[in-house]
Amino acid sequence: MRGGKMAMVRLLACFVLYISLGHIPSSLSVILRTTDKIVWANEFEAIELTCLIESISTNNPRIEWKKIKNGVPSYVYFQSKIAGDLEHRAQLREPANILIFNATRSDTAEYRCEVAAIDDQKDFDEILISLAVRVKPVVPRCSVPDAVTVGTSTELRCLENEGFPAPQYRWYHNNEELPHEPKASPRFTNSSYSINPDTGSLKFQRVKKDDAGEYYCQAKNDAGVAQCPGMVMEVYDVDILGIFLKSFGAVVVFFCVSFTICHTCRRGCFNKKGHENSYNWPPQNNGTDYGDTDEGHFRHKSSFII
Repeated sequence: MRGGKMAMVRLLACFVLYISLGHIPSSLSVILRTTDKIVWANEFEAIELTCLIESISTNNPRIEWKKIKNGVPSYVYFQSKIAGDLEHRAQLREPANILIFNATRSDTAEYRCEVAAIDDQKDFDEILISLAVRVKPVVPRCSVPDAVTVGTSTELRCLENEGFPAPQYRWYHNNEELPHEPKASPRFTNSSYSINPDTGSLKFQRVKKDDAGEYYCQAKNDAGVAQCPGMVMEVYDVDILGIFLKSFGAVVVFFCVSFTICHTCRRGCFNKKGHENSYNWPPQNNGTDYGDTDEGHFRHKSSFII
């Protein structure tokens, strides 16, 4: 009998020590778990964030959901109703899951499920779930030159900035996909192009006649794919466009010079005037010249008669 009492005392002491060290039996603790801590969803589709109560003793525990975006929390479920930007777009499902009817890109954030159970020894638990909403790419903006010359370099561009996660880019030539590594394909071994699938750039180091044709680009991620309309690139042996522009420039210069010369001639700027002697001879006084009084000598005059 005495041994039985001692065993009970030892058991009670172990239990107290167990609790003091934080090892609380699950029947006295609220414990949460989730099926996925990182959740991906497609835009405009339904998604459920799971908050499963593994253990609890309290009836009607307090359940709250918070959305944390850029470090700022806001209520999603509070005082038994949906709140915030999920209002009218979500509902609480037993035991504590949140169902979002049509997820949007603005729903990408972290969500925290909190459960408070006042009758449990460990009366609070929380779990954090990360939600990322995929967004299908829109039609990318493509840039394809109309014409290039054989042997020159050129670049085709493709850009899309709506899709999430960021899309990967693929280029097509005459409805055939161009491999990212041309050297890996026997058909494109002699090609001089390079593709950057992250930026959508298609560069030709030296354009060939075979590179002429229709090009279009596709932007693709896990949510979907979009492509731009096909555009034709022509390849010429000579720079016809350059020759035309140079010839046109020469003609313009010729007409400008001709017009300037004609206009100047009309104004008389090129007419030579005779260089007349502007010296005015003094008038003659009927053949009589008395000379200067200060010459110092007598001079015969034509009118002097002896």
